Order: sequence, then structure tokens, then C-alpha cells
Amino acid sequence: MENISSDRLDEILSALSELLVAAGADAHLVVIGGSGLVAIGAVTRPTRDVDVVALKHDDQLVTAKPLPEPVATAAAIVARDFDLDPDWLNPGPTSLLDLGLPQGFQKRLITRRYGPSLAVSFAARVDQVFFKLYAAADRQEPRDVADLQALMPMAEELRAAARWTRTHNAPGPFDIALAQTLSDFGVEDEGRDGV
Repeated sequence: MENISSDRLDEILSALSELLVAAGADAHLVVIGGSGLVAIGAVTRPTRDVDVVALKHDDQLVTAKPLPEPVATAAAIVARDFDLDPDWLNPGPTSLLDLGLPQGFQKRLITRRYGPSLAVSFAARVDQVFFKLYAAADRQEPRDVADLQALMPMAEELRAAARWTRTHNAPGPFDIALAQTLSDFGVEDEGRDGV
């Protein structure tokens, strides 16, 4: 299976759009994660998938799970044609809608059109700081820390991101991992009292 490189992301999304046109369908995806970082120029590393946090309908963000049938069908064809993981268009992060996105998230989205049938809105840099701090503390994977470093977060952004991440997790091991991640970035943890 191929990874999605920075130079192929637009090609892959354009192919998805062409298939939606052929099906007489359209979609507006809201994307976070590695492919979102690639799209806004924050990183150049390849990624395995495109993380869809929501679909946008009538200026409202709605769940991406399950993906609408025309989108899922088009995504399966793109996976075959580009030798991508079958789940390359990943609606897994849509659970964040229930937990709550960072305040002002929708206003900051960076939207691009890929032909007449597909719009993709990418999370802004500051929102990616929130998501990547959460991922770095939760998964403790080096790529999440590297992505967070690439975003060059300011201390206040990290403190705000920490307050937000704590609304998504119960006290316990996550707090310890979060405090360590903040310390690694030279930021003192405010603890749950700072929420």
C-alpha cells in the first residue's frame, strides 16, 4: 500500500472529485491530522490516510460516520487506483464532534475546492496544535510530537490546547502524559484547575 505524499494529496482528492461528478454527487469534507498538516504546508511527511472529522452541510458540521454511500464508493475506487489503504478516507476522528471541537474551529477552516463536486476544509494551524497535543499525550508516538514541533506552538497555544484536551479525558494516566509533553515543550502544566 502506498502512503499519501504531499505531492499526491491534491491528485488523490481531485480523483475523488471526478468520481463524485460521475456519480452526480457532491461532498464537503472537514479534515484534520497528517494530511491536513500536509495541506496547510506544516509538514511534508507522507501519511496513511485522510482523517475526516466532519462533513459540512448547510454551514453545519455533521458526523462523517458512516461516509455517504457515493463518497465511500468513490473512495474505494481511488484506493484501488492509487494503491492506497482501503480505509484511506478515515471518518474515525468524527467522534470529536460529540466531545467538542476547539472554540472557533469552524470559523478558522481553510477551504479548497477540488472540482465542482468536492470541497475540503482543513483545520487551521492553531486547531492542529490542539489535536496534535491531544494525540501526542494520548498515543505517545514520535510522529505526533514531531508534528507538534513542526507547528511551532507558542506557550499560550499549548496551555489552551491542554485545557481543551482535558475536557476529553478523565483524570489519570493521560494527565501525567500531558504534563510530560508540555514539559518537553518548556511549558508548565496548569493541571485540571486550569480547565
